[in-house]
Amino acid sequence: MPQQVTAELRRWIVEQARAGRGAEAIVQSMQASGWDEAVAMAALEDVLRGHLDEQARAQGLPPARAVPAPDLAESPLYLDGGDRRVAVLGAMAAPRIVLLGSLLSDAECEALIAAARPRLARSLTVATRTGGQEVNADRTSRGMFFRRGESELVARLEARIARLVHWPVERGEGLQVLHYEPGAEYKPHYDYFDPDASGTPSILRRGGQRVATLVMYLSEPEQGGGTLFPDVFLEVAPKRGNAVFFSYERPHPSTRTLHGGAPVLAGEKWIATKWLREREFN
Repeated sequence: MPQQVTAELRRWIVEQARAGRGAEAIVQSMQASGWDEAVAMAALEDVLRGHLDEQARAQGLPPARAVPAPDLAESPLYLDGGDRRVAVLGAMAAPRIVLLGSLLSDAECEALIAAARPRLARSLTVATRTGGQEVNADRTSRGMFFRRGESELVARLEARIARLVHWPVERGEGLQVLHYEPGAEYKPHYDYFDPDASGTPSILRRGGQRVATLVMYLSEPEQGGGTLFPDVFLEVAPKRGNAVFFSYERPHPSTRTLHGGAPVLAGEKWIATKWLREREFN
């Protein structure tokens, strides 16, 4: 018989979360009571998402949006990327963060770096006051953008990403490649566009809000350069070929997706970033 998620179980999960118990401990308790691990994890994620939505409505937060997501319902060790098998190295439910292994091959990493290198310029950030772009002292890398589908390599990686996170290629911005030399960093920030900023409406006309980010590591610095998530005390090591995916269902700090690129202390770091929008990006 399939295991049913009852109202009593939902209340218990919410009580455990309010008491400060982590997701792993809650799932282990459910398993000890006879629950299948995959069912327990899916129930936990569903209940916590619903609980957070109720809290958000009570606090007057922006409504939640549908977001991209790898299918982790059955706790897979690998995901089907179409032309490549991608490892699942770790996952967090709230915020939704998924660590992916071997998303790119060494040859693909080298090819992206080689194609991007001649086009590098000082990295800019979106200026939500005006809807344009600007130099930001918090971001000291150099970078460039590929047009969506610009080359066979770019198109292949975009198709792989779309398959992994179940989000159409058309809803992705162009792939950005960034280069960080020693001392370069990107201080903690959010990737969604501030809904209260005057320039945001013009930005949203091109495809709506950003709803997810994928950071892919193309090289390995000798020291430093990790991706930090200060709200949840997580640091992702910049291992070549690996990636970190995270989504944010509303443009608000309650998503706990504050993140940044730690300073490179030795060597250099190359990454590729893919931002996903709620609608077709053009």
